[in-house]
Amino acid sequence: MFKKLFGKKDDVGLTDNSPSIMGLKLGGSFEVDNLLLRLLESELIISGGAKAHIIQAAGLVDLDGTWVYRFYTDDDAFLQVISEGGQEEENVVDVKLFHFYDTQDISSQAVWDELLNEKIGQSSYALEGHDFQRIWTSVTDYHNPVHMHEKTYDEPNSCSETDQFTMLFEREIADGNTESLFLSAEEKLEESGNLGRCLVISTGITITPAQIIIHG
Repeated sequence: MFKKLFGKKDDVGLTDNSPSIMGLKLGGSFEVDNLLLRLLESELIISGGAKAHIIQAAGLVDLDGTWVYRFYTDDDAFLQVISEGGQEEENVVDVKLFHFYDTQDISSQAVWDELLNEKIGQSSYALEGHDFQRIWTSVTDYHNPVHMHEKTYDEPNSCSETDQFTMLFEREIADGNTESLFLSAEEKLEESGNLGRCLVISTGITITPAQIIIHG
């Protein structure tokens, strides 16, 4: 899955340029509170999520003062950490654990245009009979997807780049918790020189610092 999502690798030197925050890093691992998973799993779209995760790739998006870190794991999941105003632990404002739900190839320009201009930014999105409401607000009913350019490392000195056009949704579940839905229309330059495109659908939950143990 990583090759499909991240694309061609480029040599970026001998130093370790891979993203790291909160002790999370390429080759490291973390554990999620097992009680949290057991309490919420019956409410979630995913099932059988692992408690322990090994980080197999690490990505970073720079949004001019906001940084989105993604740590991709061996459980078809990624831990997303958002920091604002700086890239230290004290700047972290949100942590979510996402699992990949589906990846759909985009075969034509017409399908891609429809996805970006009519579908991905709707005010709500239905998945498996559940209605998710868009989180990012807009003065119009439709919100243009938010562009993110991610640099992703699956080795300390090996980087790939992906352009992503994204939207975040949520729905309420038990005890005041929420389940998130993240849509990402992604394109990358393939070795052939053509653009590869796909829609990646992921669902996730918000995690507090007390609900995660990070191993170096």
